[in-house]
Amino acid sequence: MVMRITLFLLTNIAVLFILTIVLNVLGLNQPGTNWTSLLMMAGIMGFAGSFISLMMSKTIAKKSSGAQVITSPSSETEQWLIDTVRSQAEKKGIGMPEVAIFDSPAPNAFATGASKNSSLVAVSTGLLSNMTRDEAEAVLGHEMSHVANGDMVTLSLIQGVVNTFVIVLSQIVSALVDRRQGGGYNSRGYGFGRGIGYSGTYMISQLVLGFLATLIVRWFSRWREYRADAGGAALAGREKMIHALERLSSLQEPAQLPVQMQALGINGGLFGAAGLKKLTMTHPPLADRIRALRKGAK
Repeated sequence: MVMRITLFLLTNIAVLFILTIVLNVLGLNQPGTNWTSLLMMAGIMGFAGSFISLMMSKTIAKKSSGAQVITSPSSETEQWLIDTVRSQAEKKGIGMPEVAIFDSPAPNAFATGASKNSSLVAVSTGLLSNMTRDEAEAVLGHEMSHVANGDMVTLSLIQGVVNTFVIVLSQIVSALVDRRQGGGYNSRGYGFGRGIGYSGTYMISQLVLGFLATLIVRWFSRWREYRADAGGAALAGREKMIHALERLSSLQEPAQLPVQMQALGINGGLFGAAGLKKLTMTHPPLADRIRALRKGAK
């Protein structure tokens, strides 16, 4: 985790350095401006929300889904869940996650947590009642692969990077428009004075760049699902993973997870999406995921 955070921070610093060069080329880095402070502040603001969400992810997930952690197994099913997760954690070489069940008629599961050794894996009552043990084992393997791959940390880091770019690039675009309309430098040195075009341009830039940033984050979210499917296949068996996804596809149920948590679930809850809607999905279509697993078996 430390290595991953360090790499992303160095990447972010390098790109911010390049943006400083861009400011010089565009003629925005004039005497009296304080773009360096703005770039640093944008980085802090961009990452702050992502890291706070990551640190609180388990608490938020439990409260929003109503997941109840199994502290002492009270049934054979709960014991099976604990044993299966423990076995998979040992195979992946990670700490034992908290295991929980949340009440939902739709088959679903999610994993979250700030690190590989401090995570939570939860399954719905609908998954336990609608899937066979083999299928449920594959779903657990999928979620444990998310944990082992550090997907929650990586997703938070990517969100922090794109947040930073949205803030900085919105400022740059607004400053360019403001300069063309006669804006000047303000007394605090943060770019140009707030001319007529500044506020409107900044709002529009935030919307447009924010949408493009969302597409980047959603692309990674979809990519990590393919990787977690492969991980689940390695832990439980490829056919079990394929059967689990086929069962999800046949049920055609909504995700039944709070909106803020749908990116964490095994099933994003969208079927038959295409075009722009497909680009904004957190999960690839189940049919695409099944084809990817079958292709990998050849």
